[in-house]
Amino acid sequence: MLASAIDGGFVEEDYDESALSSLESRMARVLHGSAAANRALAEEQAAVQSLISDISHQARTPMANVLLYASLLEESGLTEAQRARLAPLQAQAGKLHFLLENLLRASRLETGLLQLAPAEGPVDPLLEQAAAQAGAAALQKGVALAVQPCGAAACFDARWTAEALDNLVDNAVKYTPSGGRVTLSAALAESFCRVDVADTGPGIPESEQGAIFGRFARGSAARGVEGLGIGLYLARQIAAGQGGYIRVRSAPGQGSVFSLYLPRRSSAKGATVAHGGA
Repeated sequence: MLASAIDGGFVEEDYDESALSSLESRMARVLHGSAAANRALAEEQAAVQSLISDISHQARTPMANVLLYASLLEESGLTEAQRARLAPLQAQAGKLHFLLENLLRASRLETGLLQLAPAEGPVDPLLEQAAAQAGAAALQKGVALAVQPCGAAACFDARWTAEALDNLVDNAVKYTPSGGRVTLSAALAESFCRVDVADTGPGIPESEQGAIFGRFARGSAARGVEGLGIGLYLARQIAAGQGGYIRVRSAPGQGSVFSLYLPRRSSAKGATVAHGGA
């Protein structure tokens, strides 16, 4: 019956109620199987997120203690040889602590335990704070860091938007060679305020631009550059959590511009829930 309908040869006399009933039954089984598979996938994802959150939370305090005791040891009058042995321990412990903190943040964003509280405010202080945060790293690397204020306002969670912008600026400084430049600016764009982080780094091939926002994803330019591949993922999650989004414009050899779009006004729904802990 279905084949004849597709071919245009179906007539009313061809109607077969039993065939239609059989088709409905098969369709119901397919839909039921699909729904069951989706539920199983969601449960599996929730279990993985819960496991990551539990591990990160349980390891957080011991790792903080390792860093604390390493710092105390550093201040205890060590010889140069002892300091040389301690330095790699501090560096590796710091990396692990950073990873645990970011895994915990990502897990809380994904599960809804960490929700954002956007409020209207000026954008320029956000740019200045991000530049100050990255200033030492930029100076050490020989990268010029500039801020172009615009006087615009937007609706954003100040604490977590600063976290997202810090990740974007940190990436820009990290991938820009010595003698290069990173510029922070903002402009109004219809119902959004667009915050741009522009760099003169190696650029990103178009084929990689969607993938770099995945968790633990790193582009081809990341070879030989330290990183965990979670900063852009977190930045996008934070942007989406308050009605915004992030876009990238880039080409190999031409640098990159990461644009963080923040709503100019609070949405009707509003993500007005108190901060969760970090």
